[in-house]
Amino acid sequence: MEQVKKKGIMYDVEDVPKVGHWLTLSIQHLFAMFGATVLVPFLVGLSPAVALISSGLGTLAYLLITKGKIPAYLGSSFAFISPILAAKASSGPGSAMIGCFVAGLVYGLVALIIYKAGLNWLMNILPPVVVGPVIMVIGLSLAPTAVNMAMYINPNTDQQIYSITNITIALITLIVTIIGNIYFKGFFGLIPILIGIAVGYICSILAGIVNFEPIREANWFQVPEFMVPFATYTPTLSWGVIAIMVPVAIVTLSEHIGHQMVLSKVVGRNFLEKPGLHRSIAGDGAGILIGSIIGGPPLTSYGENIGVLTMTRAYSVYIIGGAAVTAIIFGFVGKISAVISSIPSAVMGGISILLFGIIASSGLRMLVDNKIDFDKKRNLMIASVILVLGIGGAFLKLSDEVSLSGMALSAIVGILLNLILPGREKVSGDMFES
Repeated sequence: MEQVKKKGIMYDVEDVPKVGHWLTLSIQHLFAMFGATVLVPFLVGLSPAVALISSGLGTLAYLLITKGKIPAYLGSSFAFISPILAAKASSGPGSAMIGCFVAGLVYGLVALIIYKAGLNWLMNILPPVVVGPVIMVIGLSLAPTAVNMAMYINPNTDQQIYSITNITIALITLIVTIIGNIYFKGFFGLIPILIGIAVGYICSILAGIVNFEPIREANWFQVPEFMVPFATYTPTLSWGVIAIMVPVAIVTLSEHIGHQMVLSKVVGRNFLEKPGLHRSIAGDGAGILIGSIIGGPPLTSYGENIGVLTMTRAYSVYIIGGAAVTAIIFGFVGKISAVISSIPSAVMGGISILLFGIIASSGLRMLVDNKIDFDKKRNLMIASVILVLGIGGAFLKLSDEVSLSGMALSAIVGILLNLILPGREKVSGDMFES
């Protein structure tokens, strides 16, 4: 334990926290992922309560498959929003869930290939000069979402109304979180995000922007609206829906690999080798399968929770597991779900500004730690193209239903440039060890 303290780690991956710390730190992870996880089902017309339950079940499955060695939380994936809407419009919600299920099977196939072929080939097509900028794109491409949540009354509608109250509360939340992360000591130093959200929520109540009506109307216990194949609908296989869904797996797989690299740097362990990238991808795929079976959106590892890990240095998988169990419970407790749902977007926007920025900074850190030389023209070309394509929102329309956009396009172009441009150096798999 003394060695852990010298490294500045409060709880290492296998450490079991004290009960009080365990509960509070788990709730902090729950708050960090809650806004985005319930936002996706709101946008695509699925049950937010089911999304909470599927995220908890998916995370527990992930921890089991990765042998409890990777502290990652799985939440609703934004990458699948457009495909789910398109699939529901063309073939109905049941068909959309089957398409998501097939996307989960793609994860299993990729995991099997990595297990059989090894990791070195992957490391050579995804060196730091490619992955670093892609990670920056992951964080920076979400920047408009965080800023819109902070500034506007209705950030997720076409009628966005600027609010000085909202931006003030967002800045208060952000400042309190930063101050807590830098200056708070002991236990309070572990929960700066939770403290920031609490202060922001109190300010929101004082400003009169918290709606308590849904809390009063919610039942203490409620069974969510699950969508189970052969029980609530008859599954049908639509090749059109599969053609919409499967390409999105490229985006989320790239995001997953980027998150694993960030986690490896943050925690100081090479998760790509032990327990192995094939296990983490299989765990992520299992989460997608679970979500699709009960009517939840596909899952992906969450940058918000990686941001929490970075700030708190509490890496225990027991904390992540506690958050997963709490999410499942909350999915059945109407009052609690309503209270958390009542947190204004301004508060979550203030937190997201910091968390999304931390992800982008992690990509920059990867470039610095690996001493990427930008005097070399190939490195400068690769990073520049990835950043502009990814953040700029470029897309490649393959058909009326299928397009390659954002992070997927920037990642693929970056990989191709790395393979084509002269001067490529082989990369070993130990670049993430501390």
